[in-house]
Amino acid sequence: MSSHADHRAQSGQASVELVAMVPFVLLIGAVVWQLALAGHTAWLTANAARTAARADVVGRDVSAAARSALPSSMEGGLEVRRLGQGGVRVSVRVPLLLRRWQAPVRVAATSSLGGAR
Repeated sequence: MSSHADHRAQSGQASVELVAMVPFVLLIGAVVWQLALAGHTAWLTANAARTAARADVVGRDVSAAARSALPSSMEGGLEVRRLGQGGVRVSVRVPLLLRRWQAPVRVAATSSLGGAR
């Protein structure tokens, strides 16, 4: 009889340990998701900088070009600056877990096509 009671106690302890691990698994998942968002933001920012640099070479509005290369959820924290040597620097805020929330961290990219005006 005692072996059956021991088995149930061990099974109950395993359940408690599993439940105790759930917050850590969720935290690790949130950190991984945030790192993926930061990487995706860096990639989108580099693309927006290239798009703005192309617009600068042909005399178009660099801010509108950079804005067109980003999702609308990232346009709120967008900063575009023309550089003296003919390049363009684009900076956006990194989304925080969801695209609606903005972190205080910014990602910037610079691009130049060599067409100084």
